[in-house]
Amino acid sequence: MSPQWTPQSWRGLPIRQVPGYADEAALNRVEETLRHFPPLVFAGEARRLKARLGDVAAGRAFLLQGGDCAESFAEFHPNNIRDTFKVLLQMAVVLTYGAACPVVKVGRMAGQFAKPRSSETETQNGVTLPSYRGDIINGLDFAAAAREPDPQRMVQAYSQSAATLNLLRAFAQGGYADLHRVHAWNQDFVADSPQGERYRALADRLTETLDFMAACGLTSETTPQIRETEFYTSHEALFLAYEEALTRVDSTTGDWYDCSAHLVWLGDRTRQVDGAHAEFLAGIKNPVGMKCGPSLEPDDLLRLIDKLNPANEPGRLTLITRMGADKVAARLPPLIRAVQREGRQVVWCIDPMHGNTITSSTGYKTRVFDRILDEVHGAFAVHAAEGTHAGGVHFELTGQNVTECLGGGQGLSEAALAQNYLTHCDPRLNASQALELAFEIAEALKRERQQRTGGNGIGAASRLAAAK
Repeated sequence: MSPQWTPQSWRGLPIRQVPGYADEAALNRVEETLRHFPPLVFAGEARRLKARLGDVAAGRAFLLQGGDCAESFAEFHPNNIRDTFKVLLQMAVVLTYGAACPVVKVGRMAGQFAKPRSSETETQNGVTLPSYRGDIINGLDFAAAAREPDPQRMVQAYSQSAATLNLLRAFAQGGYADLHRVHAWNQDFVADSPQGERYRALADRLTETLDFMAACGLTSETTPQIRETEFYTSHEALFLAYEEALTRVDSTTGDWYDCSAHLVWLGDRTRQVDGAHAEFLAGIKNPVGMKCGPSLEPDDLLRLIDKLNPANEPGRLTLITRMGADKVAARLPPLIRAVQREGRQVVWCIDPMHGNTITSSTGYKTRVFDRILDEVHGAFAVHAAEGTHAGGVHFELTGQNVTECLGGGQGLSEAALAQNYLTHCDPRLNASQALELAFEIAEALKRERQQRTGGNGIGAASRLAAAK
């Protein structure tokens, strides 16, 4: 990072995936308005997440990151926020029993509004219009007026993010996340599935442990860790005009923080080391992530690590690998070896979604559950072989009963995709599929832990303490 870094340093550098605005003056006015709005998150929260991710980097914790592919204005509803939060709580409990360590919970929520696109335009029935880039920029409807970038959408995205964060904080700290509610977290449409039964059995064991702890005097009233949880937000730092406008100086340290989210990441399409996006992320003090696709070469990765984490701080940088099930065995090991050789401190997180997207015969963009699972298992196998900690997973998911990804215990077929296909961009796992994956990952974590410790690990009471 240059000593002269400012939130505007990215301007004038090569940049990709940005819209053109017909009225630049209107865009500037909205940016100035956002600069006077309160921060959405606070520097102290971001520092706390960085410390938690430092534990992940050291193998003492596990990262669960998940949520919407692209949040939308149309689907904004408290029930949707609650149900996604609920799924993440369920997954965290399942993963804690596998990892026997704390699970750091980070949502793709309260800011995931902008999406990179492979093409600048979209053509339907001979008509070509600008691509949909997320609700913060333009509309999904295939109409010229909807596809015109509108800066006022930034204000609406901010307002929706603020309301979402308000509800998430209430859920996390107000008793909804109390471990005594583990049975109540089961989704109606999941409860009667094999995953629901499996989760219910785990919840029964957890309840027995809670009853034992209560007899020892450890209750929700005496032990806040049982009643509350830490929950953080994240999104891709794609639309830099918005990110810059929400960047603030921390009054206690004098450092710059992007106060749009606790963690923001660099996308696979925008990770040019001399580009605008890498420059912006280099200057903020938030923990940051970087998507690592199959085209990333080890030398380029090391240059980006040097730019994003020059002080080699644990918890500062999370590498989110997204290779594809058929490439992970060949493309992931060279990256791990380069990082290990140079002694870089990173969190290794697996995104098995983005490298496994296909188009169904019925024309729907979808993902196959077994391919997602194959990449998870493949990445775990690579990390085991290289002696590194598979520190986290990153999923696109929703608490709604959508039919967007094929397979899983529900056996969703191509014919079923049309039943409840709601995504504005990429296909998401529904709650049943997400929970099924959590159990699979828990087993992988349990095997990793047993190989590391040479035993069966710790007991239920200690796992419960780790759950928070």
